[in-house]
Amino acid sequence: MKRLNAPKHWMLDKLTGTYAPKPSSGPHKQRECLPLIIFLRNRLKYALNGREVRSILMQRLIKVDGKVRTDSTFPTGFLDVISIEKTDEHFRLIYDIKGRFTVHRINEEEAKFKLGKVRRVQLGQGGIPFAVTHDGRTIRYPDPLVKVNDSVKIDLESGKIVDFVKFEVGNVAMVTGGRNMGRVGIITHRERHHGGFDIVHVKDAKERSFATRLTNVFVIGDHNKPWISLPKDKGIKLTIAEERDSRREKAAAAASA
Repeated sequence: MKRLNAPKHWMLDKLTGTYAPKPSSGPHKQRECLPLIIFLRNRLKYALNGREVRSILMQRLIKVDGKVRTDSTFPTGFLDVISIEKTDEHFRLIYDIKGRFTVHRINEEEAKFKLGKVRRVQLGQGGIPFAVTHDGRTIRYPDPLVKVNDSVKIDLESGKIVDFVKFEVGNVAMVTGGRNMGRVGIITHRERHHGGFDIVHVKDAKERSFATRLTNVFVIGDHNKPWISLPKDKGIKLTIAEERDSRREKAAAAASA
């Protein structure tokens, strides 16, 4: 893949090379994933180049969702858990308010599960019901109450559903696509458009409302309590003026210190 065609949220600079790592085929789409090499080399700075990344991976030190991965271009995506047992570090891939994957550290307890958005629920061979999640997992015999767009809590060791939360008004959700990517808020209303895209209205903690397509909304908790920890900005998007003021405050505090 040419470097200029790589997704902007990988934040690769133009002049460091001609090419960018092309993600392998896997559980997440090419434009919505972050290859392991970019996470280890460009984000964590644990390696200086691709050769060092490969030598780290070949020592079987990196786990994604509890499974050892040795492919440097393996596509990790939204809510995946990346564990490095040697340093006792765990990360969850989650968007910041600018729509980029952020380095979000989590504790060992939180690294034992992940959330999955249900994409399909249907009957398979022999009349066995199954659900398919956003990260390509097929889970047999889900709870009969689990429907499309709900979120399920998956235990990474067993791969089983331990809990689920319905897609309904009043629950907290994160936006995973579009202009409002990375914002977190409470679902206030769902507009149904037959033959078109359903629109969901969300209100964040600063009482600011915004709307996006149903496909971009991922429920992350019950009522206003998220089941996962959020990055430092808590999914609240600031206006340009508010961002400027907060930058100036930090600069003033640093100068006085």
